[in-house]
Amino acid sequence: MKTRAEQMEMLRKGEAPPADAGLFGATLREEHCKLMLIPVPWDGTASYGKGTALAPDAIRQASHQLDLEDLFFGRPYQKGIGMLEIPEEILLMSKTKATLEERNSHSRIVNRYVCNQAKRLQGKGKIVGVIGGEHSTPFGLIEALAEACPDFGILHIDAHHDLREAYEGLQFSHASIMYNVMQSFPGISLCQIGIRDFCLDEREYSKELGQRSRVFYWQNIFQWMDEGTTFRAIIDEISDFLPKEVYISFDIDGLDPSNCPNTGTPVPGGLSFSQAAYLIERLSVSHRIIGFDLCEVASGKEGDWDCNVGARILYKLCGAALK
Repeated sequence: MKTRAEQMEMLRKGEAPPADAGLFGATLREEHCKLMLIPVPWDGTASYGKGTALAPDAIRQASHQLDLEDLFFGRPYQKGIGMLEIPEEILLMSKTKATLEERNSHSRIVNRYVCNQAKRLQGKGKIVGVIGGEHSTPFGLIEALAEACPDFGILHIDAHHDLREAYEGLQFSHASIMYNVMQSFPGISLCQIGIRDFCLDEREYSKELGQRSRVFYWQNIFQWMDEGTTFRAIIDEISDFLPKEVYISFDIDGLDPSNCPNTGTPVPGGLSFSQAAYLIERLSVSHRIIGFDLCEVASGKEGDWDCNVGARILYKLCGAALK
């Protein structure tokens, strides 16, 4: 294997990495990485389309197609971005037909694995992110962050509130991630953007959160911009609501479905890629990004569009956290 310096020079020149290279074309040891990503190949609570369990490795492969000079963040890869080995036992659980009770048990195993890995990496001074999998997968990372820093904000980019209580009997459903977070960690505030598909109970629960919650529904964003409000002004409102330390939870279906046609629960409307990138960039200027996740990217065949877009969003998230 090439040394770290040799790999950095290869990336700087834009040379094609080998097919078995790590994320963004480099295969780095933990001690050479400032940012470490936990791949979580779990889609055991998926309620419509499946396939996100295969995303971590598919995003790794798609990331080899990126040119790594970023107009805003420069060269995030130079600080060292690594990804843990994909946990095969979790991937196997995703593929196994299971009862409701077993799926709840499997979810707790996933949460414990992610939390333990996050704490281990944080103890080494790493910034930590999660690559799902479905959107239930980052709960363990948020738990680890909440223990270390109990008062922070979450910017949640999504088509859905994810505020359902034990959806379809699954306590840690992908549709319940933000409900579980807000119930478990009272110091966390939640800012949601792009929401356009929700039930009455979710909207009412969001209102009950009071000062802890702010929602930017897609219908309202579209109306404001049609009437002359700039997207930068909307970003400024988001920034004003969030505390200084922010975790970004990015469900790919927060984007317009043209960017993620194979995601499990696509919804018409949503952010463009450029709007999402601009939001991440501006937030990194005014706030400290303490962690993030990218979820619900569905892997199809090699070279599919969803993972191409996902890899590019992931690089933006890495740039924001490393800034």
